[in-house]
Amino acid sequence: MRPTPASFTSRLRSPAVAARVGVWLGICFGTCFLTGLVSHYAQLPTHPVPFPTSPSWGYRLTQGLHVVTGTAAVPLLLVKLWSVLPRLFESLPPLGDPRRLVLTALERGSIAVLVSAAVFQLATGLANSSQWYPWSTFSFRAVHYAVAWVAIGALLVHIAVKLPVIRDVLTSDIDDTAHDRPSATVRGPLSRRALVRTTFAAAGVAVLATAGGTVPWLRRVSVFAVRTGDGPGGVPINKSALAAGVEDTATSPDWRLEVVVDGAVLRTLSYDDLRAMPQHVESLPIACVEGWSAQGTWSGVRMGDLLDGVTGADVQVTSLQPSGPYRRTTLPANFADDRRTLIALDLAGEPLSLDHGYPCRLIAPNRPGVLQTKWVTRLEVST
Repeated sequence: MRPTPASFTSRLRSPAVAARVGVWLGICFGTCFLTGLVSHYAQLPTHPVPFPTSPSWGYRLTQGLHVVTGTAAVPLLLVKLWSVLPRLFESLPPLGDPRRLVLTALERGSIAVLVSAAVFQLATGLANSSQWYPWSTFSFRAVHYAVAWVAIGALLVHIAVKLPVIRDVLTSDIDDTAHDRPSATVRGPLSRRALVRTTFAAAGVAVLATAGGTVPWLRRVSVFAVRTGDGPGGVPINKSALAAGVEDTATSPDWRLEVVVDGAVLRTLSYDDLRAMPQHVESLPIACVEGWSAQGTWSGVRMGDLLDGVTGADVQVTSLQPSGPYRRTTLPANFADDRRTLIALDLAGEPLSLDHGYPCRLIAPNRPGVLQTKWVTRLEVST
C-alpha cells in the first residue's frame, strides 16, 4: 500500500527540525561549492586573474575545508531527508489554484534535482577522497564541477520557495506546531532539540574522523582520513613510480633536465649539475584535492636560476611519465617567478625517494598537489 502523509505520525518529522538542520547543510554545501570553485580554477592551464602564490597554505586550507564540510554534510543530509519524507507522498494541489500548483512544482522539482545532485556529489566526492574510481566513462573533475552548479542552483530555488516557512520556524520555538502536519502528533523517542543536537554531534564526529588528513594534531582520532602523513619525509605518496611507469627512466644515468627557451635548448643538466648549483630550502605543503595535505621541508634549485633570468612567462613542465593527464603541466608566470618555487632534489634533508619524484620534482607555494609535477625532465618557456 502506498504511504500517505497521514502515515507519518512522528512529531520529529517537522519543518522546525528540517529548517534547523537545513541551515547547517546549506552552510556545508555553500562552503563545498566555493572551495570547489577555488580548486577548479587553480587547476586551469591559464588564469584570467592570476591564482595567488600566497599564502603558501591557502590551497591546503580550502581543500581541507572542502572535504571536511562535504563529509559533515552526509549525516545532515540524511536527517534532512528523513524529516521531510512525508512531503514526497502529498497529492498535488487542484488545477484551479495555479499559484499554489506552480510553487509546488518548483518545490518538488528543486528537491528532486537537489537530492539527486547532492547524493551524486557526496558519493563521488567521498570516492575520490579514497582514490576509488568505479566510473570510467567520465572525468571526475569536469563532471563534479558541472553538477556542483546544478546542486547550488537547485538549493537556491528551494530556499526561495520555502523562505516564508523557513523564516517562521526559525524565529519560533522548535516545539511550535504551527507548521506541523495534522497527523504529526506522536512524540518520538527523543525531543526535537535532542534530535537536532544528535545530528550536529554526528556531523562533528564525521569531521573529527576525517580532518586529520589536513590537521596533523587530529591524526590520532581521524580514523577515516585517507592520508595522515605516512611516507618518506612525512609526506604521503599518491602515485608511485611503478604506477607512473618511470622506474627505469628516472634511475637511468642518461637522465637529463632540459631547459628550453623559445624553442632553443638553453641548457641540459645532469643530476650532478643540479647538485652543483646553489641550493635553497623552503617549507611548503603538498595539498591535494582529496583533502589530505602535509608540510615538507624541500631543498633544490630555484626555478628562476634554471631559467637564467627569464621572467614573466609561463613554464611548461614535462614529466618522465609516458602518459596521463598530468604528464605535462603549466606553471603560471607568477609561480615561476616566485623565489619559493623549486626544482626540488631533497625532502626533509634526504634525497627524494623514487616515489616522491627522484631525480627532481616541482614544488611551488599554494599549488594543487596534482600539479606539483614529479620526475621532471623538461622545462619549456616561450617569451
